Amino acid sequence: QVQLVESGGGSVQAGGSLRLSCTASKHINCMGWFRQYPGKEREGVAGTSMDGSLSYAASVKGRFTISKDNAKNTLYLQMNELKPEDTARYICAADWGPLCYGLGQGYNFWGQGTQVTVSS
Repeated sequence: QVQLVESGGGSVQAGGSLRLSCTASKHINCMGWFRQYPGKEREGVAGTSMDGSLSYAASVKGRFTISKDNAKNTLYLQMNELKPEDTARYICAADWGPLCYGLGQGYNFWGQGTQVTVSS
């Protein structure tokens, strides 16, 4: 199996920035970021596809940027202009592919998540 470890979460004021990292124990093709509010299902935030295209939830478009460093087996999420409604546990997901789930819930591997808290 693939182990995913997230880091970079923390507390920030509205309008601030954070960069999340997710390091995989093995190289894996498909990776994405999800977030989960207490008592709610995970929702897709940003994902990558095999053709290199990027997908973003409407709520984060223009503010968040997903990127991947294949040499380091690491996925990043640069979060700018953070809002209080971005407060959630952010979870990294991965799958072998060749088809990628994007913002869907079908990933086989999930990290434990890292907490992001945005204050007003």
